[in-house]
Amino acid sequence: MHRSRVYAVIIDTPEAEAAQAAKFWSAALGVDAQPFPPAPQFTTLHEALPGLITAVQAVDDAPRMHLDIETDDVEAETTRLIALGAEQISQWQECHVLRVPGGQLICVLPVESDPEVFQARATVWP
Repeated sequence: MHRSRVYAVIIDTPEAEAAQAAKFWSAALGVDAQPFPPAPQFTTLHEALPGLITAVQAVDDAPRMHLDIETDDVEAETTRLIALGAEQISQWQECHVLRVPGGQLICVLPVESDPEVFQARATVWP
């Protein structure tokens, strides 16, 4: 048995355009854009989607949006999603990057949110 939940909506933007994209999304959504010093490729869009982290991520890849799914068992959640039709395409640190049917990306990562928030909002899987 493990638990998981959608943790974040990430706006992947080519590195050269990330600052401009963060400024745009901040103004468009009416929220503050704040650098995230532990991981400088991220700019947080504070409270853009209440209950979820929303951020612009500078990437060396194509622009897109992806979801981060946090879980208390990365291997079990990855296996569950692969059984549903996802394909693991890479791994970055503890994060498993999957391509889902339809071509979108999701990242499966260890619990990042406050433990009480995770406990209250996560789905329990057999």
